[in-house]
Amino acid sequence: METVTSADGTVIAFDRHVGGENGVVILIGGAFGFRRFPKMVQLAAALAEQHRLTVINYDRRGRGDSTDSPGVYEVDREIDDIAALVEAAGGAAALFGWSSGATLALRAAESGRVKGITKVVAFEPPFVVDREGFVPQADLEMRLRELIAADRRADTVRFYMTEAMGMPRVMVAAMRLTPFWKGLRATAPSTAHDWAVMREFMRGEPLRTEDWSRVGVPTLVIAGGKSNALLRKGAAPSPRYFPTPYSRRFPGSATTRTSGCSPPSPVRSSPVSSSTPSSGRLSRWGAHGRSRRPPR
Repeated sequence: METVTSADGTVIAFDRHVGGENGVVILIGGAFGFRRFPKMVQLAAALAEQHRLTVINYDRRGRGDSTDSPGVYEVDREIDDIAALVEAAGGAAALFGWSSGATLALRAAESGRVKGITKVVAFEPPFVVDREGFVPQADLEMRLRELIAADRRADTVRFYMTEAMGMPRVMVAAMRLTPFWKGLRATAPSTAHDWAVMREFMRGEPLRTEDWSRVGVPTLVIAGGKSNALLRKGAAPSPRYFPTPYSRRFPGSATTRTSGCSPPSPVRSSPVSSSTPSSGRLSRWGAHGRSRRPPR
């Protein structure tokens, strides 16, 4: 484990998986995700060992071995965390995020606050772009903060999964009987950071070009063909809002509904594998700053 200190003094823990000459990628997990989550570990190892990428797998603030900024939940703080990681990685890195981590990666690229981002791969940013289905309630943030301040972790998990992520209550209730529940409770307070990233883009309104006009690096937005309709719908219109967009749907991959934080299975169905010139059908999407043609 290594650490880096962010601009506000928060300590960010990460593991560095050294691969080869194909560049650096930083993995950014979604809600409830942490760097020791098995699929994150497997994905990082596969990208390093099989595709010669150096992988930075980190705990977002408030999770795992990273410290937190209790009561302060601002997207700029997490963008500063990414800036510190890019610097620790040598000054240049691609970003791969899924779920809220995908949106965080896109917002970091748009912010202009992070020097050295070479590319962005966004797997299913959970944008809610209309009111035809699930839309979080307007008072969600206030209620979420109250639960976190009271340290009601189990209630926070249930609340965020049902009210922010739109998961069925019966599914969440069943999860209490699984081995995942302990990890979900441990990371529950960090959901306020996820909501700080997502709240502007889950109001049931179409995306706006001006929100993303400063994303100046090649951007690949991906949806899994087996994911639920809400996630596919949110990701589908995203590419046209970015200056250098590509999009891709992977028929055999999906966001895991168990926790909402899992990446697709490595390496065959993983969009991160598109960040290396040696990854088969996605080999033309390089991890270095110089872009190649995207997969068709």
